[in-house]
Amino acid sequence: MNSLIKLELTRALRNRKFLFFSVIYPSALFLLIAGNADSTTKVDGTGLTVPTYMMVSMASFGALTAVLMGNSERIAKERESGWVRQLRLTTLPGRGYVLAKTASAAVVSLPSIVIVFVVAATVKDVHLDAWQWLALTGAIWAGSLIFAALGVAIGYLATGDAVRPITMITYFGLSMLGGLWMPSTTFPDWLQNIAKWLPTHAYAALGQAIELGDAPHAKDLAILAVYFALFAGGAAWLYRKDTLKA
Repeated sequence: MNSLIKLELTRALRNRKFLFFSVIYPSALFLLIAGNADSTTKVDGTGLTVPTYMMVSMASFGALTAVLMGNSERIAKERESGWVRQLRLTTLPGRGYVLAKTASAAVVSLPSIVIVFVVAATVKDVHLDAWQWLALTGAIWAGSLIFAALGVAIGYLATGDAVRPITMITYFGLSMLGGLWMPSTTFPDWLQNIAKWLPTHAYAALGQAIELGDAPHAKDLAILAVYFALFAGGAAWLYRKDTLKA
């Protein structure tokens, strides 16, 4: 399994297009959205300034990009090409393939989080305590595993031709409706009521609570736990179904 993880990491790091969208794109989008924002103006209903709010949103968005986009399309295409079937003939356990995909995506997601933080601190003068920077990094990185599980599930659900549109709709839908691109407080009331139950909204809320010096809300943790159970359970079921089909 270690050899497969190394292979997946090498492939991910050589994919310049993937690295751009998962590592550089979130920080560029942060500068685009928060670049001209006043560092003292707060986002309504959050208690955070625009730069601090968007810093967590874009770091979460970068991690989401790495683990969701990085897993779903590769798995679907490798199933279609017969690579997954070949791996089943080796001594690699079934969970090893999924773990290798998740591990490689998680490694790529960490730089995207850190770069957004560095850009926010240097360009927009965002100041936090040392424990907050560490807690933010850990929370966003660990929380990305929820969407890694979703990526695996989509990879086993969709065919090679259908995986990209399904992933893109899921990716952009969760990002926009979850409040990663703009504060959900700007949404109409009916849309806010939907957004607050989405995993991306709860995901970003973890970082926002840390920025305010608070502990994450129990409701957000519960929402994320439920979604993780659904996504991981769905991925496991789809994997077993695919194995029986093969």
